[in-house]
Amino acid sequence: MKQPDIKLNPHPKMRYEITLTIEDAPGPFDAVEGSAGYEVANGGCVPLAPFSGATLTPEKDVWMALSRVSDKVYKGELYVDLLTDEDYFGLGLCRWSMPFANFSLRIGNLVFGHSIALNDILANKSATRYFSTLSYRESTPLKDGERPWVNSGNAQRSDFKEPKSTFSMTLTAKEKFQ
Repeated sequence: MKQPDIKLNPHPKMRYEITLTIEDAPGPFDAVEGSAGYEVANGGCVPLAPFSGATLTPEKDVWMALSRVSDKVYKGELYVDLLTDEDYFGLGLCRWSMPFANFSLRIGNLVFGHSIALNDILANKSATRYFSTLSYRESTPLKDGERPWVNSGNAQRSDFKEPKSTFSMTLTAKEKFQ
C-alpha cells in the first residue's frame, strides 16, 4: 500500500490549549514532550494489505511545541482538525480523527507517559495520572541505542502501596477561540 500524501488543513478551526501540571515530582526531568496522535477514523477508505488482508489505517503523530510556564507547568496548543480529509486511495473520503494527545516526562531510561482523550479535550476536561516517586529515583542514565522504558502510571493514587510516595501529571484542555 502506498503511503498517502497527508496534507495539513489550511484553515483549521478547532484549537485547544493543553496544560500539563506536575505535582510533587521528586526532581527535574531531562525532557518534557507532547504530541497529537491522528488516525483515519473510517477504515473503508483504505485498501486491504496484499498478503494479510488487514486494513493498515494511516496514522500521524504531530509534535506539539510546549512552553515552560514554571518548573511544574507546561502549555501547548493543538488543532483537532489539523489534517485534511481526502480520498487518498480512490476508495472514498478518509476522515481524520485525533483520538488523543500524548505527553511524556523523561528522566534517564524512564518515560512517564500520560494522554488525554479527544472527548475530554472537546469537553474542556482534565485527566490525571499518578506515578511512583520510587520509579523516578531508580531511573538510570539512558545508554546509546537503548530505548527508554515507559511507565503509564495509575488512575488513582490509592492504587499504590505507598500512596504518599507518588507524584501526578494532570492534563487540562481549554478551547482557544480564533
